[in-house]
Amino acid sequence: MIRGVRLHVLLLSLALIGLGGAGVFYQVVVLELPLVEQETDQVWVVDARLSFQAEGDRPVRARLFIPPKTPGYTVLNESFVGRGYGFSVSETERNRQVDWSARRASGEQVLYYRKMLSRRFGDRAPQAPDLPFRPRPALDGAEQVAASALLETIRQRSADVETFISETVRMVRDTGDDNVRLLLDGDDSEASRARVIELLLGVAHIPAEQVHTLRLTPVRDQKPELWMRSFNGDGWIYFNPQDGVRSLPENHIVWWTGTEPLVEVRGGNRAQVSFSVRQSEVNALELAQRSPELRARTLLDFSLYELPLATQELYRIVLMIPLGVLLILVLRNLVGIETLGTFAPILVALAFRETQLLWGIVLFTGITVLGLSLRAWLEHLHLQLLSRLSVVLTFVVITMALVSLVGHKLGLERGLSVALFPMVILTMVIERLSIVWEERGGNHAMKAGAGTLFAAVLGYWLMTRPALQYFVFTFPGILLVLAGIMLWMGHYRGYRLSELLRFRDLARRQG
Repeated sequence: MIRGVRLHVLLLSLALIGLGGAGVFYQVVVLELPLVEQETDQVWVVDARLSFQAEGDRPVRARLFIPPKTPGYTVLNESFVGRGYGFSVSETERNRQVDWSARRASGEQVLYYRKMLSRRFGDRAPQAPDLPFRPRPALDGAEQVAASALLETIRQRSADVETFISETVRMVRDTGDDNVRLLLDGDDSEASRARVIELLLGVAHIPAEQVHTLRLTPVRDQKPELWMRSFNGDGWIYFNPQDGVRSLPENHIVWWTGTEPLVEVRGGNRAQVSFSVRQSEVNALELAQRSPELRARTLLDFSLYELPLATQELYRIVLMIPLGVLLILVLRNLVGIETLGTFAPILVALAFRETQLLWGIVLFTGITVLGLSLRAWLEHLHLQLLSRLSVVLTFVVITMALVSLVGHKLGLERGLSVALFPMVILTMVIERLSIVWEERGGNHAMKAGAGTLFAAVLGYWLMTRPALQYFVFTFPGILLVLAGIMLWMGHYRGYRLSELLRFRDLARRQG
């Protein structure tokens, strides 16, 4: 029967530890919540400034491409600023765009778009294309002959899609080739080369498109960089149309795709867009709370951080009580320190948070000594327990009031915090010490009182560690782990450290 109960307790404790550990593991590994409160992460703030000259007092509409969802990044904030303008965001085949509109505008107009990005909590899954295949471009005449000649050479020099693309870029860079010059049609610009590369890949049934990227590097007046990408059936292959370099650098984000211009303004002219990027450091936990994508796919909305701030501060203290109770359990069951109950030292430790440790020890010791003296004097009156406790409680309150008043007069504001001590706990401590004194002698009573004070000091030190407070509050699953450990310790019947010291002489004689 006993073995069955012990096995049941062991399995239950392991289940609690496993469940609590799984919760912490999920928050740390999957949600990527920081283990320490001071951990910070990089946040990129990208600003796009659109300026143009309105054509008189007439309606104005401005369209600006804005970046789509970027794999590996999470969007913390996206804002649109335009005085006197309304705006709407829409999506096309590949792009997102914002449309600003105003009924009347004149003079120089300035509109702003801002996006805040972070790599933390970003979705690592690559974006699949909406249209992986495109119709073959229609060519005729000299262009068809030139493209066929180039593609025949490229096929002979390539083995797969990636090498085919690399060879295409290399061929188009060779302006000495007559076929390349014909397709470029006298335009040797970056955009014209990208157009020819896209044309040749389209004829070869390899879908490709131009992408315009921005570097996440702290710099002002940055210009978008032209890249190209193709889909090989598994994912995007990015390549630079100028030098054939493959793989888009990690600090590049796609702003828009295709050959359409970045901005289009109706009712205005001389439109210009300038980009600026800056970097800042933000607390990692704050990032998690501000990330709408993370909150949408997790239970972060049900965390303790959703409580009001005042309630959060309360629970930062309350959630530390199980940790303090586990400490007392270890001190009593494994070390062998005697205390006046289990919870009294923890409650006294909580009171030390208000008075600070040194003042708390002085006040606790002084009031306890006065209470014991009063209780010893009341013993001669042969009062009942309830009456005796009532009188002791009343004089404890009077003593607290006097200490606070004297402390205020002397300018010792810490003395005012004595009123926050749990009066009933102090009264019961005094009563319990008196009973122990009568039943087991003064030495044992002092030993139990000293053990209670020692445990309270350790509990205060443990429960006021900011790192532990943050960890328990952020990862409350650890409380299940503590409960599992407490269950396991409930069947401990081995020696305590104090007993090993107590019976060491007997062990030597038997040896």
